[in-house]
Amino acid sequence: MVEIIVAPHAGFCFGVRRAVKLAEESSGSEERVFTLGPIIHNPQEVGRLRNLGVVPLEGNPEKGSAVIIRSHGIPPEKEKELRERGVRLIDATCPYVKAVHEAVCTLAREGYFIVIVGEKNHPEVIGTLGYLKMCGGEGVVVESREDLREVLGKERVGVVSQTTQSERFFKEIVGEIALWVRELKVINTICNATSVRQEDVYTLAPSVDVMIVVGGKNSGNTRRLYSIARELNPRTYHIETPDELDPEWFTGVKRVGITAGASTPDWIIEAVKVRIEEICAGSSSS
Repeated sequence: MVEIIVAPHAGFCFGVRRAVKLAEESSGSEERVFTLGPIIHNPQEVGRLRNLGVVPLEGNPEKGSAVIIRSHGIPPEKEKELRERGVRLIDATCPYVKAVHEAVCTLAREGYFIVIVGEKNHPEVIGTLGYLKMCGGEGVVVESREDLREVLGKERVGVVSQTTQSERFFKEIVGEIALWVRELKVINTICNATSVRQEDVYTLAPSVDVMIVVGGKNSGNTRRLYSIARELNPRTYHIETPDELDPEWFTGVKRVGITAGASTPDWIIEAVKVRIEEICAGSSSS
């Protein structure tokens, strides 16, 4: 009998659940409803919402339509542009992302050169850079140690993080900067939902034969869960749907762990669990 263990905090975080709920509630309105890009980084959930009439925006929205600002947030100049086009905005920006916006503005007003630890092309980071610009601050996005060259020579540095950033990488970057600058101010903006999911993986991955990480391939926090799990257990696989499960992964396996990114809905996690049960039941009876 194979034991399947689902991580305690797998799946939707508060901000994503809120964004999806707002999208579902808006789907019954008479106006056309769009999202500014995928509302969350999960293609299957985006497809489900599309079937409800909530569609990712392509091009410019028509006057009189509604546009949902996704959980990652947007730059303030983009929000201004949308309002000027005469659309109704539904703000689904995660409150924890808004806290990052407030943090960079606070640091900018205090005269710090700002380091944002995160992915340069991630929509959350792009939105945060917009707030940094609005507040008249200077800064840089640090995605790798090489990006720290731009911090050399700065005397006063403030650091924030993309909410879904790896805690380990954030600590490394903060420690490195501390060696170079005269004054360092750190505002830890990593979301607690990210922290607990990573902690789950550190506990679960080494204790199972196979680890399955479920979530969008375009999801930064899911990719980080996979990276952490893979270091701890080489038999770790990142999938989006149950169809990607390979029966060969489970040959001779007694314990399987499942975790999922913060944008992975419960219905996909359950479908993956059921499919693993079917695969394992079939292999044991053959």
